Amino acid sequence: MKLATIRVSGGTRAVRIDGDQAVELDYLDVGAVLADPSWKSGAKETGNTYSVDGLNYATLVPSPSKIICVGLNYRNHILEMGRELPTYPTLFAKFTDSLIGANDDIALTKASVMMDWEAELGVVVGSTVRNCSEEEAAEAIAGFTIVNDVTARDWQNRTLQWLQGKTFEASTPVGPHLVAMEISKVTDEGLDLSCEVNGEIVQQTSTKDLVFNPVALVSYISQITTLRPGDLIATGTPGGVGHARKPPRYLKDGDRLVTRIEGIGELTNICRNV
Repeated sequence: MKLATIRVSGGTRAVRIDGDQAVELDYLDVGAVLADPSWKSGAKETGNTYSVDGLNYATLVPSPSKIICVGLNYRNHILEMGRELPTYPTLFAKFTDSLIGANDDIALTKASVMMDWEAELGVVVGSTVRNCSEEEAAEAIAGFTIVNDVTARDWQNRTLQWLQGKTFEASTPVGPHLVAMEISKVTDEGLDLSCEVNGEIVQQTSTKDLVFNPVALVSYISQITTLRPGDLIATGTPGGVGHARKPPRYLKDGDRLVTRIEGIGELTNICRNV
């Protein structure tokens, strides 16, 4: 199953992607679909259809109750940053105002001169879980999406707490789709993940390189807080970020950022000074 949230006249709608058509569902967005306990057995359709070409994607879940992000979760990125493999996940949060759609412009704030790319696999929660086992966590995952956790490195490194560099408004594209797939495709077979800046591949890896996989993360986070349908977990970025390059490289006005994950799709975003 492949779901998306698109912009239509008067607001947004959830759609199911069937080949080259998007079938409109009777929900305002993917978050509302997942909040319906019967969503897996079939969501009610409105009868409207759209061509997949030219869809105006909104961010996948416009108002998740939580956006939890994981730092230092790819082995190659941890080594790139000169750190040791962690014993526990490094967690931080984002706010919903940071989220944008799959093809929206990324806002480069005047407050930062070190805006950096971070291609990530996103995990979307499909049912309410608290203190869950890994078996229960696997059942609670609705599917996967793409996130680019664009980061203001100068703000991130002002203190030991990362949040202030991670949640600037209109900086985090999410989408275009929620794709339900077997967990083993992510953890055992691995999905190809890549990021391009102006056509140059700057990040490329497999999700097999994750230190803490999606199931482990859902179980771990559920010990802290209740996870609810539509909650988003960004699982961390691989090596190749601009901040670790010599010399460092950061996003600038007009840069074209493309983030791809095998089987899910791609984000294509232009960076704009605001």
